[in-house]
Amino acid sequence: MLAGPAAVAEPNFPITPQQRSTAQQVAQAGVPLSELAPNAPDSHTVQSGDTLWDISKLFLKSPWRWPELWGMNLEQVRNPHLIYPGQVLVLEKSGDRARLRVAQAGGGAPENTVRLSPRVRSNLLDNGAIGSIPLHLIGPFLTEAVIFNNDELSRAPRIVAAQEGYVAMAQGQLAYVLGDVNRASGYRLFREPQPLFDFDTRELLGYEARYVGTADFVRPGRTYEEAGKPVVVPATVSIKSARMEVNVGDRLAPLPARDLDAYAPHHPNVPMAGRVLQIYGDALSAGQNQIVALNRGARDGVERGHVLALWRQGDRLAKNIDGERAVLQLPNEQNGLLFVFSVFERTSYALILSVNVPVFPGDAFTQP
Repeated sequence: MLAGPAAVAEPNFPITPQQRSTAQQVAQAGVPLSELAPNAPDSHTVQSGDTLWDISKLFLKSPWRWPELWGMNLEQVRNPHLIYPGQVLVLEKSGDRARLRVAQAGGGAPENTVRLSPRVRSNLLDNGAIGSIPLHLIGPFLTEAVIFNNDELSRAPRIVAAQEGYVAMAQGQLAYVLGDVNRASGYRLFREPQPLFDFDTRELLGYEARYVGTADFVRPGRTYEEAGKPVVVPATVSIKSARMEVNVGDRLAPLPARDLDAYAPHHPNVPMAGRVLQIYGDALSAGQNQIVALNRGARDGVERGHVLALWRQGDRLAKNIDGERAVLQLPNEQNGLLFVFSVFERTSYALILSVNVPVFPGDAFTQP
């Protein structure tokens, strides 16, 4: 079985008594009033186009502090209270702290209430709850963007032939496969797994394969003898979708279950630092709403829902200052924010939520 996102996307980290105690204290206290957004409303009626990130920005200067405002403990961050359209979130202030609660049915809402009109694009999960971030931005990548822990894709079933001698195939055509395929829910097609190495240690972190498309099982393969020699009949699959032409040699991996559960954006509970490994796709740099691979994963404490700060290294300049040649190292500056949505053992994928200048491989990230 190929290792994919479903196997490692939800690491089960142990929670120490100290961490649990700290989380419970924070949940009871809420956030300082100084952390509220300048125009934070007294309440907000959740709409079908909302996301948890949208609502976080509505109430907070630092949206990743949502778990504190909402009163979640560490376990609830991994499986947060679900929020549904039509619910009214009420901001309660007591002393120098603030917390958010769901208004009781029929209880009404304060006068300073934000009610947004319905959005064209829905961000609802299958269970009707709102998502963490716009689902159309990450939905396709939960299937397409995969970092294999090992080079197991080289041992996966592969396409060996096409109908009528074709080398390349498109949607609707049949392909013939050697390897163990069966009536699974579907298969992804990948090409050219590329090793990913850590920028600093040169450790091999995994293999990122180029996504080609999807295929459905048609019939199994078999082997029979003819004149005392084995004859192999490949299994048959049908190309369901194709991001690019499907080629002989492309490999198959089972299609994982679609997982769009709401994970609250939250701050890492331990110091964290790393680098952008690669821009997903063929781009040399990335901007807002693009995907990047990071050189930190489950073993480093990265969790789905983590919000991370992007940094751009300051330029090194040679300058004439007071008649003398000097080398200036400008300080690093924060460049934007990342939202981690898929976590593997040694790597992870993140969406660029905001950015000031383009992001390049090697750019640093930390906890915000």
